Amino acid sequence: MFKHLIFLLLPFICFSQSKDLHHDLFQSYDSFKESSLEIRRFKHSDVTSLLDSLKKEKDFEVTILGRSIQGRNISMVSIGKGDINVLLWSQMHGDEPTATAAIFDIFNYLKTDQSLIENLKVHFIPMLNPDGAASFSRRNAIGIDINRDAVALQSPESRILKNTRDSLQAKFGFNLHDQSKYYNVRKSEKPATISFLAPAFNYEKDINEIRGNAMRIIAQMNQIIQGYARGQVGRYNDEFEPRAFGDNMQKWGTSTILVESGGYLDDPEKQFIRKLNYVALLSALQIISTEGYKNATLDQYLSIPKNDHKLYDLKIENLKFSYLGMDFEVDLGIQHIEKENKDHSAFYYLGKISDIGDLSTHYGYKALDAHDLTFKSGETYPKILEDFEAFKTLDFESLIREGYTSVSINNMPEEVKFTSYPMNIMNLEKIRIPKNNAMPKSPVALGSDATFLLKKDDKVVYAVINGFVYSLKDNENEVRNGIVK
Repeated sequence: MFKHLIFLLLPFICFSQSKDLHHDLFQSYDSFKESSLEIRRFKHSDVTSLLDSLKKEKDFEVTILGRSIQGRNISMVSIGKGDINVLLWSQMHGDEPTATAAIFDIFNYLKTDQSLIENLKVHFIPMLNPDGAASFSRRNAIGIDINRDAVALQSPESRILKNTRDSLQAKFGFNLHDQSKYYNVRKSEKPATISFLAPAFNYEKDINEIRGNAMRIIAQMNQIIQGYARGQVGRYNDEFEPRAFGDNMQKWGTSTILVESGGYLDDPEKQFIRKLNYVALLSALQIISTEGYKNATLDQYLSIPKNDHKLYDLKIENLKFSYLGMDFEVDLGIQHIEKENKDHSAFYYLGKISDIGDLSTHYGYKALDAHDLTFKSGETYPKILEDFEAFKTLDFESLIREGYTSVSINNMPEEVKFTSYPMNIMNLEKIRIPKNNAMPKSPVALGSDATFLLKKDDKVVYAVINGFVYSLKDNENEVRNGIVK
């Protein structure tokens, strides 16, 4: 009788333990966060120095698996004494580093407590594509997408991953990526902050025990993340891709979980999303160690809504403007495009109009209804400034109220591409004068700079500067940077 009662209660005991763990992980995260990785554009050298310090830790084994095309070491960190091998690999795409940072947070946690992996031996490849990380680009040094090289194995990085999986015969695998911040949860304005997938291993999308176990683990990871980003978990497209590692890992016998880190409001460096990775991955390791995933159902996985790609940084609804004597009313979708510096270590934003028309099926991280406002193109301040120092002293709020969104500077330093001020700069040396017989351009054009005014009763209520809103109504400046044209 007693044994029977314990068997019935086991799922609830496992859930309670998991609940306590992820709550504690979330609350104590700052104690384990690796502070040297605060920005996304960290490099191989930053990771190498951290790996060197791990070599001094008695429970960590750091192995050099091989070298990238450009000769950078690709390392693996192993920890644990259990019989079940788990393999996690990150930054297969060089510009997808969120989980890489989370992995080093996980190392800091495991330095103090390894009880949740007592039945596992866990192997981490933190940066599979260090050459891509150097240029913050998706592909490797010869332009190959490593995640489409699981069969041809033309790149050393691909061969390293395949050989590692085969030598370990990993029972579970975590394929860690970043996805576009413009993915949303289907039929929802919420971003797909995390998307999951148990990849298909054939075109029929069959579900065997291996793929089914991946689905069950995801089902429980979803429940955990819902506690911190409710409604912001999506399910990635499961069309079979015969060249991809996730699909082939599943085929080769490793229950594979794809984790995609998307976007979150006001989290440009994805530090909150990194925290979610930390909590979810450590919780998943405990779920595997205790076999708690066996308590989940496939229906719980299939109930996760699919993700979609209908999100903008800023959506402006019901915008009225005139062109060639005709009046129009449209919605605008505006994106903040990241423009990097030369060494790929930092960036600024370039706000562009990415869509025009009926966007009623689309959403924005931020939205503005312009139904009772009048569109007006911003003007350039008539006084030409001599240098950038003079620009810094301007009263920008007053200029915006007067209808100006840009200022001309005579001697603008060539290296300055943006400013931290809510105003664009016109570099006089680069201004082109249009031909007299040229057809006037629409004031709202696809791909054009997202800078204009919204007025009411001939007073400026909002200024959109480089795709960001400056609200004179609420006295709120959300402009992250202006640009130099």
